[in-house]
Formats: sequence, C-alpha cells, structure tokens
Amino acid sequence: MTSLTHTPAAAAAHRAGTPRAIAVWLLVCAAMVFAMAVIGAVTRLTESGLSMVEWRPLIGILPPLSEAEWQRVFELYKQFPEYRLRNAGMTIEQFRGIFFWEWFHRLWGQLIGFVFLLPFLWFWLTRRIPKGLMPRLAGLFVLGGFQGLVGWFMVLSGLVDRPSVSHYRLAMHLSMAFLIYVLLLRVALDLLDPASGGHRAAPAGSLRRHARAASAAVAVTVVWGAFTAGLDAGLVYPTWPLMGGRLVPAEAWDLAPTWSNLFENHATVQFAHRWLAAAAALAVLALGWRAWSAQGMTARGRALGVALGLAALGQVTLGIGTLHSGVAVGIAAAHQAGALVVISLLAWFLHEIRRPQAA
Repeated sequence: MTSLTHTPAAAAAHRAGTPRAIAVWLLVCAAMVFAMAVIGAVTRLTESGLSMVEWRPLIGILPPLSEAEWQRVFELYKQFPEYRLRNAGMTIEQFRGIFFWEWFHRLWGQLIGFVFLLPFLWFWLTRRIPKGLMPRLAGLFVLGGFQGLVGWFMVLSGLVDRPSVSHYRLAMHLSMAFLIYVLLLRVALDLLDPASGGHRAAPAGSLRRHARAASAAVAVTVVWGAFTAGLDAGLVYPTWPLMGGRLVPAEAWDLAPTWSNLFENHATVQFAHRWLAAAAALAVLALGWRAWSAQGMTARGRALGVALGLAALGQVTLGIGTLHSGVAVGIAAAHQAGALVVISLLAWFLHEIRRPQAA
C-alpha cells in the first residue's frame, strides 16, 4: 500500500510549504550572524582577536585539550607583536581568557557555515528550492566563505609589526557581516511575504528614496564606527557633545594631507563618527515620522516607523553611553547590536513599502 505522504497531492502540498521553511532557515542564519557580530565586538573590546595566531579551519573548532597544547599555542602567541609590545609577562591563565573569545568567535563562524550549508544541500538535493532562488542562496554561501577569508586577512594585519589589526580591514570585515545579515533578511522576507499586485498601496517614491538614503547614512556611520573601534578612537574624548571643550577637536586637521585626518586622525575619526551618527539618526527619525503619518501606509508600516524612531534614539543613547563609560565592553557591544537592530528595521521597512508587482 502506498503511503499517503507519497501521493502527488501530498508531495505538492509539501513543496508549497517549502518557501516558508527556507525563510525560517535563513532567519535562523541571520540570527546567528547577528550574534556573531556581537561576539566579534566583545572579542575586539577585550583585545582577544590576536590571541589565535594560526589559521586552522575545521581543526580549530576544538580548543586546546591538554596542558601541552595550551603551552604550544601560548609559545606561538609570544612570538608576535601583541605579546612583545603589549602583554609581555602575561601568564598562561590570562592568555586562556583572551584565547576563549577569539576561539568562540571562530567557532561560531564555522557553526554558521554548517547551519547554512547542510539545509542548503538538503533543499537542493530534494529539489525544493524555488525557481530563481538558487543563485541568491549560492551567492550567500560564497559571501559567507569569503567573509572567513576577510577575517583572517584582518588578523594577519596585526601579526606583522603592530599589536592591533588594520582599522580598514576591520571595517571591511564588519561591513561584510552587515551585508550578509541584510541579504539573509531580504531573501527571507521575500519568501515570507512575496510581492503581489493589489495587496498594498504603492507608497510615494519619495518615501522609498528617503528609506534608501537613511539606510546609506547608517551604513556609512557603521564604517566610521569600525574605524573608531579599530583605532581605539573612542577613548580619545570620552565626552559628548564637546571634545576637549570644543565642538571640533583642536587637533582635527593636524595630519597632512588634510583629507587623511578623516581616516587616520583618532580625534577626527571619532568626530566624524559621532556627527555621521547624529545625521543618520535624524534621517531615521524623520523616516519614522513620515511612515507614521503617510496616507495609505499599512498598519505594519506605521509600527515599523515607530520602531525605527525608538531604535534611532536608543542607538544614539548607547553611543553616548559608550563614550562616557570609557568604552565599557557591555555598553559598546550593545551599541553594535543596536546598529544591527536599526539596519534590520530599515530592511524590513523597505520590504514593506516596496512597489507592488503588476497583477
């Protein structure tokens, strides 16, 4: 007797539910990338990122399991600039503390790879991937693998002659994480709520342009946030809104050529980040107000507008708190998480106000 689960009707019904299953899987991956960004922030803030000086994918999933292995990796660490120039005399117990965060960061990244790859292969081999979706999923997998290489490229910059990673490479690594996160969200939202004619009013084009501009402003702010973190520029002036009693710090244009101050001068990088953040927050707040008051806006769109305004205010508060706390680990990590929340809401709002397709 043929099981009911293998009838053509049952198989068709099962395939019909596949887009939702794929969306849930992608949302799980996005949540893991969100957590990865926060773990990465803690790794950076605790100055743990250069504790693992070997690149050992898969094999490195396991931490040192014997005292001999701990001594081996500690002796390796001693050969590099961070130990010689910053942590000379560190005990092996202190080393274990910083090693944990970098190991956990890499472990979590590899777990994301497995959580993405295994369901992807299952959906593919069972022919459950909807037509047209395969290139997007394959692209996400390639981006994830490339992100691992970018992470090691970043670490290498701190293993040559300086006890810190390049802030440019850090910005690249963080930007890639945000990009992957947003793309995961977008694909999942498209599967959960595909565009169709007539199910919503088309919003004014100016509102969509505003949302895209606000997203770009937040993205640029995130890049300067990475510069600020990579240079430890947040420690230069732990005050707000003035820097050394001035709106613009006295040493803001000390470097030559002048434009290099925006990228290399610690005080100017912090100055740029805080005022880019203010501009981005105003853009998001204005977007939230417009979403709330726009004629024909869906209830969900209005709710997202309110959430965007609250998230922008919360993120500014966390940024100021990070400065005043002397870049305390908990507050600074929450600040990075706050940026992801704002980006998430912007991606969701852009999805909500997309132009409906013709019926």
